[in-house]
Amino acid sequence: MNILIANDDGVFSPGIKALAEALQPLGRVITVAPESERSGFSSALTLDKPLRPVEIMPDVWAVNGTPADCVYLSMNGLFDFEFDLVVSGINSGANLGDDVLYSGTVGAAFEGRLMKQPAIAVSLVGQHASDYRVIDSYRAAAQWVHDFIAHGLPSLPERHILNINIPKTDAPLKGPVVTYQGQRKQAKPISSHVDPRGHHVYWIGLAGEAILEQTNENATVMSDFNAVKNGYVSITPIQMDATNYDVLQTLKYQIEMQQA
Repeated sequence: MNILIANDDGVFSPGIKALAEALQPLGRVITVAPESERSGFSSALTLDKPLRPVEIMPDVWAVNGTPADCVYLSMNGLFDFEFDLVVSGINSGANLGDDVLYSGTVGAAFEGRLMKQPAIAVSLVGQHASDYRVIDSYRAAAQWVHDFIAHGLPSLPERHILNINIPKTDAPLKGPVVTYQGQRKQAKPISSHVDPRGHHVYWIGLAGEAILEQTNENATVMSDFNAVKNGYVSITPIQMDATNYDVLQTLKYQIEMQQA
């Protein structure tokens, strides 16, 4: 099996290195990732400059582009073989709820799914201190991903991916649960400053707080936020088609009546 690994934290991030090591027993693992952090790039492709993939070590490539660029190149001619699986991650920090709209980790996985290959996005939830426990957390998460793939990935319709969030915890994980995409409250306001040259500059505000439903661990389906809060690995099936089919027919009728 040929496995393509990408991410948005950069080719030297601890999450992608732990993931590549953990998946080695499953087949040939090729890492193609941005040369530096490209968080928040969603599914953006670079169209205004050439891309330069550089093999910095065997089967590890750095690209001067976005996460989606990395997958696009890999599946459209950079290699003379096809991939059987695309894994994006392990992201440093959660990609829960509305985060998936901005996530480069999710964007890279979606680019793989557009090529009709199975694809998953994996994130490690929680704060990451700069000590040995960080590496241990990534290794534990990567081993979970290995076991999940080794047992056989669930089948999905075309243009769907799995968005997986693994809680960072010292306690044993309670196992995976299938979740729906949660929601956040409105983002915090931007902050404005004046730089030393007198120009106004702005910082994007922090993400809004998660909306935690009043539910319990025995609920039939819980949100991704609730799942990780309770120590579960959250697995959310998400799709490229954002059409609201429940509204489509009603809207169609309203527009037709306006035009009558």
